[in-house]
Amino acid sequence: MIQPGTVRQVGGVARLWPVDPVLKDNPDRLRWNARYAAGFRPSFEPHPLARLALSSDLPQGPVLDLAAGTSGSVILAAKSGRTAVGVDVSDEALSLLAAEIERQGMSGRVTVVQADLRDWRPGSREYALVLCIGYWDRDLFVLAADAVLPGGVLGWEALTTEALDLAPQMPSQWCVRPGEPASLLPAGWEVISSQDVPGRSRRRMLARRPLA
Repeated sequence: MIQPGTVRQVGGVARLWPVDPVLKDNPDRLRWNARYAAGFRPSFEPHPLARLALSSDLPQGPVLDLAAGTSGSVILAAKSGRTAVGVDVSDEALSLLAAEIERQGMSGRVTVVQADLRDWRPGSREYALVLCIGYWDRDLFVLAADAVLPGGVLGWEALTTEALDLAPQMPSQWCVRPGEPASLLPAGWEVISSQDVPGRSRRRMLARRPLA
């Protein structure tokens, strides 16, 4: 079990930033831990954006998966020969993911970090691929884009404002607005794809940072 407020290293390749000292009572941690409690059966399937990006022409460098949960994207990255970092606030999710990483013999290539993404900061120009699935924060998006190496790729999937029709109580800042996130990319980025997921009120985007 990953203890609240600490980092479980399955591998040791990434720079690890301090976690929030009040993470133990973090409401997002408690909410997601309840979801991942006993009985949850993760598939550890890599996200389609991870499959697409990892099959493309990427520069040498590690992969970063923000709000990783129990996604198998970091495992796919490790199997492709890269090192990878998965960050999530839920120690329950990361415990499941860490166990699967070890089961598949990828523990030397993957680091999992328990942290609140409102506080955790990636380094600038460190990752060949940065992914974030199911989480939206405009400030984090700017930092994630800066964390991509020249020629590297940023992949994002987030709820659209259409999700508010089904859950009007949900904070609107959790949803991308029309044209986002592609419209928030710095100048010179190439949008590889940007499309809504049919029937799911979600938008997926894959974009490449310029070499210069």
